[in-house]
Amino acid sequence: MKYIKDFKEGDRIFDIYLCKHRQSAVTKNGKPYENVILQDKTGTIDAKVWEPGNPGIEEYDALDYIEVYGDVTNFLGALQVNVKRIRRCREGEYEPADYLPVSDKDIDSMYGELLELIRSIRNPYLKQLLESFFVKDEKFCKAFRGSSAAKTVHHGFVGGLLEHTLNVTKLCDYYCGVYPVLKRDLLLTAALCHDIGKTRELSPFPENDYTDDGQLLGHIVIGSQMVAEHAAAIADFPHALLTQVQHCILAHHGKYEYGSPKLPALMEALALNYADDTDAKLETFREILESNRDNTGWFGYNRLFESNLRASTLE
Repeated sequence: MKYIKDFKEGDRIFDIYLCKHRQSAVTKNGKPYENVILQDKTGTIDAKVWEPGNPGIEEYDALDYIEVYGDVTNFLGALQVNVKRIRRCREGEYEPADYLPVSDKDIDSMYGELLELIRSIRNPYLKQLLESFFVKDEKFCKAFRGSSAAKTVHHGFVGGLLEHTLNVTKLCDYYCGVYPVLKRDLLLTAALCHDIGKTRELSPFPENDYTDDGQLLGHIVIGSQMVAEHAAAIADFPHALLTQVQHCILAHHGKYEYGSPKLPALMEALALNYADDTDAKLETFREILESNRDNTGWFGYNRLFESNLRASTLE
């Protein structure tokens, strides 16, 4: 199988891919065509079906596995596939694991690290709260281990939510060593829970798209609600402690325009905001570097970073 990450301009492909998205469109001249996004575990690529009525284009839909025959072209600096033929594949013709982007880190090992951090929490209420999610709730554990941290931008792969959460929590643990004034149990609990709402905001793979709750509420509000629900099942859970954990979750994007219902009012909330932003941005940059690994020059202007980017050249 030729993976998407290995596509180059001029390649001719004839292999099976996941149809991540399909949308009908019309050219300026009124001719119908289809926008398609193909996916495998290495990434996605835009594709165009310029003659959807062609007999070689069989019936298919989004989230189908399809055999694609076409050419890799370059349009405005980005690769895309000019599709000539499509065949819908039957179960058994493909291995689903080849089509889902997966963390390059071992999921079991990462989860073990996460559980070690939970065991280091001294406050009995916060430890019970964390264990109620990450130890006792089997449905949540399965969803958390398999979820992405985002539909796009960063950690958009199986295990991405776990990888991002672990990175953020380890950064927060480091902050606590440098700034002892930080309440470690509060900060690490908030870090471990800051994105739990994404298990309900995004649907499972291969769809990995926003749910109705995700569209209407968003993961920040959902996560705060989830923490309140679990805390309510713990006898005598201190109300003030709950509101501080919830505040850190509600403020972890740092600014209203970034989706935070609250701005950081606690030092722990500020630390969590910086840790979350650091990991998200560095992972985004890493993924940009990976997608441009053959580019020795400048990558072009990036809207997120508001800068023209490139890889460093120091060996």
